[in-house]
Amino acid sequence: MTQLNAIQRRYLRAQAHALRPVVMIGDAGLSATVMHEIDINLKAHELIKIRVLGDDRTARDTMLDSICTTLNAENIQHIGKLLIVYRAAEKPKLTLPKSK
Repeated sequence: MTQLNAIQRRYLRAQAHALRPVVMIGDAGLSATVMHEIDINLKAHELIKIRVLGDDRTARDTMLDSICTTLNAENIQHIGKLLIVYRAAEKPKLTLPKSK
């Protein structure tokens, strides 16, 4: 996993603005099935939004850390109940800007 710089994160946040959540994490939490769905969507889209239905911010932070660690993904943004996650594909669809 490569570290993204501030310019690349800003670019990905802008790209994610128009996206709709593709995975929802409900009361059952971060199960193996949910992790599998996140993995499938990262392979298909590279950049995804995840909606967490719980109100506990610490739990959402823990879920985001777990997702990024387990699936070798990058945490782009956590705003409210939305998590934005990125993982480059073998054949990238998104072209990240170079650092200055």
